[in-house]
Amino acid sequence: MPQQDTAPWTPDAIGRQEGRTVLVTGANSGLGLQVATEFARRGADVLLACRNAERGRAALAQLTAEVRDSGVEPTVEVIPLDVADLASVRRAASDVLHRRSSIDVLVNNAGVMAPPFGRTVDGFETQVGTNHLGHFAFTGLLLPALLAGGGARVVSVASVAHKFGRLNRKNFQSERSYQKWFAYGQSKLSNLLFGFELQRRALAVDAGIVSVAAHPGLSDTSLWKNTPLGGNRFGEALGSVFGRAIGQPPAQGAWPLLRAATDPDVLGGEYFGPDGRNEWRGFPVLVAASAAAYDTADAAWLWARSVEWTGVDYAELTA
Repeated sequence: MPQQDTAPWTPDAIGRQEGRTVLVTGANSGLGLQVATEFARRGADVLLACRNAERGRAALAQLTAEVRDSGVEPTVEVIPLDVADLASVRRAASDVLHRRSSIDVLVNNAGVMAPPFGRTVDGFETQVGTNHLGHFAFTGLLLPALLAGGGARVVSVASVAHKFGRLNRKNFQSERSYQKWFAYGQSKLSNLLFGFELQRRALAVDAGIVSVAAHPGLSDTSLWKNTPLGGNRFGEALGSVFGRAIGQPPAQGAWPLLRAATDPDVLGGEYFGPDGRNEWRGFPVLVAASAAAYDTADAAWLWARSVEWTGVDYAELTA
């Protein structure tokens, strides 16, 4: 188990962020909006990557009002992005590269949790397509901007659920059967396999990218609507109460993501989560992923399949 910190980390430790460009996926609500707000409050140039245009505009208005109240004029834009649609991913990446020459921080946060079986427009199982493959493609397409500034940080948002995930090569896309919680665990394990492999590949060619991971513990976000407690307003409300009772609000759930994205002492390949029991809540510290997350053979298999399925080859990281 990683050594615990002697003093709790909070966002007060984040320095000024002027001159830095930060892109957050799934930024219209929950953890993504919290992360984006904290960066904007400290002067960063923030891009909100959102699937729903109306919700993106609402998030922009909310963030702008909140940051202005603290005496800062935010620099924030909305980027249309649906990570479950590779055509949208390519359009969004092209849009970002047109608007910005470099990106300092990319937080891959968007995701779904335990929905009924479905497939993306590209034919991928919904959870692996949204949580992993969309972000794999988006990150690869943004490599020119990530490499431009030197030292860019890529944060993969995982989950405690990765610990019950297993990479099943014969059923990775639920070709044979679908169990929504297994598929969710596998998709979050994939986030870690990708994040750690990205770090290994960046190091191999001295690319300067710092790839890290984080998870929010249990947090009261909109993901609850797809759980067994969701499905209707009563169920969603009950799920929210459950999340608050044993977890923490999105503001604190975002702390591990923020630490991973900003702490100057963070090293590539590290993983942050809450320090409380079961990593459900608490202050952000270094935590250990499951042994499966460090399996280099599985990581290499997943990388090769992801290149094949998305058509994004990460040529810039080829030795």
